[in-house]
Amino acid sequence: MKNLKIIFIHLFFILMHSMVSGQAFKLEELASFNSLDMDTFKKEIKKQNYTFYDKTEGLGFVVNEYDSPGYLYKITKFEYQEDKSQDHIEFTFKDKKDYDAYLKAVLGAGYQPAEKGKIMTGESYTDYYKNKKQIRIVQPKKAKEPYTLLIFK
Repeated sequence: MKNLKIIFIHLFFILMHSMVSGQAFKLEELASFNSLDMDTFKKEIKKQNYTFYDKTEGLGFVVNEYDSPGYLYKITKFEYQEDKSQDHIEFTFKDKKDYDAYLKAVLGAGYQPAEKGKIMTGESYTDYYKNKKQIRIVQPKKAKEPYTLLIFK
């Protein structure tokens, strides 16, 4: 009886941890967020226990950012009013293991590395293409900085 009680307590804490902590998303989930309008995206991301972080509006675009519990992940949706081809999802994470898993998923899904470069802040990126679909992976300059995936429409 005592052992059963201990097992249930452990299961409870595991379940609570998984419900409270934000999650990483599968590549397909990130891509599917691009097809959602901003209101639907907000509702969907809140179901995942992400909390609102920031909203930016500029000439012709809207950006909404959400943080996971524990601030392990950040997801951002960019919507452009005139050029919808620029719409994209940006997913930021800190763990090298996540980077390795996403890189494996990108290559496993048939994306091919195409071009490499540096963004304005100096981080290196690699663009991967599959047909007309594009994913950009940005690697940090320093180990403590986050990795970023950009999934374009």
